[in-house]
Amino acid sequence: MLLAIDIGNTNVVLGIFDGKTLVANWRVGTNTQITPDEYAMIFSDLFGFAKLDFNRITGVIISTVVPPLLPVMSEMSRKYFHIEPTIVTHELKTGITIRYDNPKEIGADRIVNAAAAYKLFGGPIIIVDFGTATTFCAVTKNGEYLGGAICPGIKISAEALFQRASKLPRVELLKPGKVIGADTISAMQSGIIYGYAGLVDGIVERMKKELSPNAKVIATGGLAELVSPETKSIEEVRPHLTLEGLLFLFEINH
Repeated sequence: MLLAIDIGNTNVVLGIFDGKTLVANWRVGTNTQITPDEYAMIFSDLFGFAKLDFNRITGVIISTVVPPLLPVMSEMSRKYFHIEPTIVTHELKTGITIRYDNPKEIGADRIVNAAAAYKLFGGPIIIVDFGTATTFCAVTKNGEYLGGAICPGIKISAEALFQRASKLPRVELLKPGKVIGADTISAMQSGIIYGYAGLVDGIVERMKKELSPNAKVIATGGLAELVSPETKSIEEVRPHLTLEGLLFLFEINH
């Protein structure tokens, strides 16, 4: 079985694949202050709840946008799984061609998502990833990764509104019943959710003018299922796209 680890700024997403089947997946908080042993204890508890055995893991692949956690997870893999992990970089075989001024700057998650999306759907394709930051990636019909756009994530935007406007409270990220909010909470939720949907549609529209008007648009990430239904541009949500991409990259590099 394969253990796929995607380390984001807010969450570490874990997936266990038996062959091509995702048999378990979890999200745990990203914490740069804990040790390989402590992460192993967390993993052990999760494995236990799913009735999985550490000894059944035969491969580990890691994608990270948090550099301090790479040595932590790598050591955890070596010590507890006895496996040298595969690390996602622009130098791995990906099935796509990276057309970027400095490939070293591309977040590993963006590479994984682009490779997975192109394998699943072909191109041209635009991938919207709702993470700590929201990223937009463009891949051509011929599998060329061109880059994209990065903007503050929806949680960052909502938190900034709370912190910088003294009379506005912190609100739960929920879709309000209508756009015209009759109270402060629903007005903020309307602005955050519908405003963000408009942001997504605006960037996708501009990207299509440069990429292709026929580009397919898919979404992934923790808040994709909340925002995507309110957009006009997103055609499909793939909640586990990054994990699917890690499986694909592991397979073609072994």
